[in-house]
Formats: sequence, C-alpha cells, structure tokens
Amino acid sequence: MKTFWLLLKNALFTLLGPGFVVGWVPLRWFERRPQWPEGWTWHHWGGSGLFALGVVTYIHCVWLFATRGHGTPAPFDPPRRLVWRGLYKWVRNPLYLGLLALVAGEALFLHSRHILVYLICLACVVHLVVLGYEEGALRGNFGAMYEDYKRAVPRWLPRKPRPILQTVAPFDIRH
Repeated sequence: MKTFWLLLKNALFTLLGPGFVVGWVPLRWFERRPQWPEGWTWHHWGGSGLFALGVVTYIHCVWLFATRGHGTPAPFDPPRRLVWRGLYKWVRNPLYLGLLALVAGEALFLHSRHILVYLICLACVVHLVVLGYEEGALRGNFGAMYEDYKRAVPRWLPRKPRPILQTVAPFDIRH
C-alpha cells in the first residue's frame, strides 16, 4: 500500500508539475496552434525520438524516487534516501534532462523557434534551481554521502559510472 501511495503521489506531481512545464506552457503560451504534419520529415522523426527518450528517462527517475528513495521529485516531499542507481549513476540530474528532452522533442517536432527559446530559458532556470536550492538541500539532508555522490557523478553531462568511494569517519586514536 505504501508503494502504491508513493506512485500515486508521483503521478499527481507529474500531472501538476512537469505536465504544466512540458505540456501546457509550451503549447499554450509559445505555440498556440500546433499543426499535426501531413507527411513526416526528419525533424518529426527526430522530435518524436527525443520526446520518447524524455518520457522513458522521466518515468525511470520517478520510479527510482518512489521505490528506492521513498519519495517524489517534489521539493515538499523529497526522497528519504539518496538515489544512486540507474541513470543516477551516470548523471546527477537525469530527471531534468528527461524533461528538457521532452521540450526539445516538442520544439523539433513542431519546428518551433518559440518553443526552442522556451527550452533555453527553461534550461537556465533549471540550472539555477539546481545550484541555488537543490544541491544545498541535498547536502543538508544527506551530508557526506551526497558529497561523495557529487565527486563521483557529474551534474549535467553523463559519463560512465566510477567506483564508489565513500567517506569514512576519521579513526579515533587513543593511547
């Protein structure tokens, strides 16, 4: 029942948070009359692929937050445990990269310069939120464990996981 409740909270957050950022804002404010193409060209296929990659990435991250972290991506209900599995071994912010891939897929599919400008602004805002709030909050919640994670995993550009080097308490030397 607890896992079901977490998945339900994550689904609700997805509808309200990313649903607004990825769906409503770009399609309502930046591309008011999106057109379904009569014939698909390279940018429709590329946009669809990028969008699908974003969906899979986002779902994977939310699943890990619920099952491993026992929380949600929402700042008011963060994971209780540090998630250092799956895509989180490769990059510290795969959820945000998934959301940016969704918006990039929309921009490419709709061939929309307006949504592209929104994507650039969104990427800047996300970066500032990560630097200004999230990293400090994670440091406060998880301490040295998060510092180890920061040293081992890059913020934005994925790379092959390194062996985990964990911080240990200093030895107590008493004579």
